[in-house]
Amino acid sequence: MNRHLTAMALLVLMGTGAATAGTLDLGSDAQREAGRVLYDKYCAQCHGDTGDGKGIAADRLNPRPRDFTSGKYKIRSTSSGNLPTTRDLMDIIRKGLPYTSMPPWPQLSETELTELAYYLKAFAPAFADPDFLSEPLDLPEPPPFTEESAQRGSQVYTEIGCGLCHGELARGDGRSAPTLTDDWGDSIRVADLTKRWTFRGGPRRKDIFRAFTTALNGTPMPSYAESMSVEKRWELTDYVWSLSPGDDPAYDNVLRAKKISRQIDLQDLDGLFDAAEQAYFPVIGQIMEPGREFHPSATGVKVRAVYNEIDLAVELRWNDMRAETSGSNGPDLEVPRFEDDPERGASAGTARVEGSDDEDDFWGDEEESSGEDDFWAEEEEVSDEDDFWGDEEAEADGAPSGPETEFSDAVAIQFPSQVLSGNRKPYFIFGDGKSPVDIWFMDLARQRPEMFVGRGSSALESQGMGELSAVASFDRGQWTVVYTRPLRDGGVIFEEGSFLPMAFSLWDGFNRERGNKRGLTRWVSLFLEPGGKKSVTGPVVKVVLLTLLVEFLIIGLVRRRYRGGVQGAVPASRA
Repeated sequence: MNRHLTAMALLVLMGTGAATAGTLDLGSDAQREAGRVLYDKYCAQCHGDTGDGKGIAADRLNPRPRDFTSGKYKIRSTSSGNLPTTRDLMDIIRKGLPYTSMPPWPQLSETELTELAYYLKAFAPAFADPDFLSEPLDLPEPPPFTEESAQRGSQVYTEIGCGLCHGELARGDGRSAPTLTDDWGDSIRVADLTKRWTFRGGPRRKDIFRAFTTALNGTPMPSYAESMSVEKRWELTDYVWSLSPGDDPAYDNVLRAKKISRQIDLQDLDGLFDAAEQAYFPVIGQIMEPGREFHPSATGVKVRAVYNEIDLAVELRWNDMRAETSGSNGPDLEVPRFEDDPERGASAGTARVEGSDDEDDFWGDEEESSGEDDFWAEEEEVSDEDDFWGDEEAEADGAPSGPETEFSDAVAIQFPSQVLSGNRKPYFIFGDGKSPVDIWFMDLARQRPEMFVGRGSSALESQGMGELSAVASFDRGQWTVVYTRPLRDGGVIFEEGSFLPMAFSLWDGFNRERGNKRGLTRWVSLFLEPGGKKSVTGPVVKVVLLTLLVEFLIIGLVRRRYRGGVQGAVPASRA
């Protein structure tokens, strides 16, 4: 504590001497003291009492909390390698970093944000050295977006080798992706550029352009301010921006299965799901029970479904850095309890990087702090690195398949074994004793599905394949798995026009996920849309025609009776 006070005093002295020149912005003693109170209340638990990123919660977080003592900040308005401005720090505190443990703090006032920013500066002596200060860059306003610009940006993406890290289709599966490290020597995961809502600095075109211009300090992601014209940077920006459907993920609650007339054949999937509406569901880590996964690799799964009079087919797609098809996996595999304890061996829960002499795991343990809140990366994907120098032998067509891993990639769908009354659902972590679930599991190394009945995560019973079928494929950073099963085959029954709860689980073998160590969704709904919508016009026309027919019949009968009566009355009058 005394050392920290000494550092603050040094900042005050240096700041006082330089304030005359107007080059330093360190705040006053009162402002920094007010910032300290806020920091101790809101920040120290993660970032540590001394700002070194080693708070009591740090070992549970990935990316790990920022080390403020280094002075390295990714998201800035200043040029590459320089310190952020006070406004930069305030903006990040207020907005937070999407898909990390750093939340937004909109409840803090402008005054409080300023005080907190001044206190953060006290952790890094470089803020008190005028030689390290830099004025914010004058970034241009975005020009109008055009498809032509995005197409040219695609060429730029290829030419400068972005695919070496981010992959040919920018799904975070580049050949260099598993080998990248940050300035602290920690392994970091490349971002999926097709999900701009996960970009740490924001999803807007101006946010992406800023990243290409200022770089992401502490990571291999370089600045292109000197090597690329403003026009080329906007083209690259437009291409990356165009890869996502929107600024928000637009997560869904319902999967609508489309009724079709064609046969469902796993050997003929072309066009099978074209008429089906896609649903996108968020994936989070299973942290409720032992075997916890705090940093699942996947953040979302895309699903489509169709059915006919006989079968149901469900298609799942999710992005993955690499296809792990060695080893094996299972929903019932035991996860040692110590894997929940970073102090006893987090490396046991992750895979080792190929060719690395480092004995620590891909994600890093308590001695390997990534310290990165990356602009691009996903919730556990700490940084989106473009290998600036490239590799002549590297290819942009996907990450390598090796080394072999103990656990393979896997996926599962679960349904209630029996429909419950009202809004009741089974416990979503593999059911419970009173309300079991049917689990459609697929070990992607075996290409063979298996059904389980779950009465809790520790009570799974294999049912073999039954009538369940599935196929899987991996293409340039994306898994596609298609399940089929008869609508009525024991177990769960699928009824046209009905809603049924369903949930999904994903296992990443590279991250040593198995058993309860997995990513999962909450319960969502599967709705089997009725095959034909009944027309209101048809019944109305039938009623009208029937009414007219009845009226004509009545009129005809009345006329016949009237004519008969007239003819019988004439002879009587003559008599």
